[in-house]
This record gives sequence, C-alpha cells and structure tokens, in this order.
Amino acid sequence: MNDDTNSTQTTDGPSPPTHDRFAGYPKALEPEDITRLFVERSNAGDATGVAALYEPDAVLAYPPGSTTVGRDAIEALWAEVLASRPHFEPETPLPTLRTGDLALTSTPPRDEAGARAQVVRRQPDGSWLRVLDQPEFVSPGDR
Repeated sequence: MNDDTNSTQTTDGPSPPTHDRFAGYPKALEPEDITRLFVERSNAGDATGVAALYEPDAVLAYPPGSTTVGRDAIEALWAEVLASRPHFEPETPLPTLRTGDLALTSTPPRDEAGARAQVVRRQPDGSWLRVLDQPEFVSPGDR
C-alpha cells in the first residue's frame, strides 16, 4: 500500500493565481509603446487590457484631484470611464528620459490638459509597465 497521506508540499510563498486576467496581452517592448497600446485598448473598450499596462501596485492620478492605487482599482476605474465609449487620439510622445530600468514618458495632450507624464519600469522579461501615471497636469492658477 502506498501511503502518501503524510507527504506535504511546501512553497516559498503564495501559490500563483490559477488565472491571471492581465496575462496574454501584447507587451510594451519600449516605454513609448505604452501610449499606443493604451489608445488601442481604450478605443476597444478593454479596461482589463488598459490595466495590464500597469504594475500591480501602480498609482494613477485620476480622477483629477485624487489617486487610484493598484491594478485592480485602475481596471475598475477604466471600466467605468470606457463604458461611455470615449474615443482617444494618439498623441506624439516627447523624448523619453531613461535611467537603468526606469523611464519617464510624456506627451503634449490634444485636449488642453497641460501635459501627460508616466514613470515606467522595465520588467524581468524586458517589457515595460506603468508605475506612476499623471494623465492631466493643471497649472496652480487653474484649480
């Protein structure tokens, strides 16, 4: 008789999720790719695809005057925003500033929001994800 009832398996941390809804999306191979992927996924109404562009603990400064923290919260926010089917136009990126595995990307917005800036980080697989996202800057006089 083979008695395996006393055998146990141990791991060095939590078990990986059985299904990662953020996996399987094309990855940003360069920091500048994230803006293009954001526009494509937003225009498709894909909140999960948009959230897949962020690290799990990312911080999004939106809605204006508040912050949304974490990929799940970012997904919920974009689901709400994208429900009204807004259309996003691509914006020409400004030069990217890089140091090591960090990069600062920015675009001059078409909607007069002042500027957009994101800090992105290179992942172990070489792809890039947003860590900090400031989609709207307003001058102190505009508050």
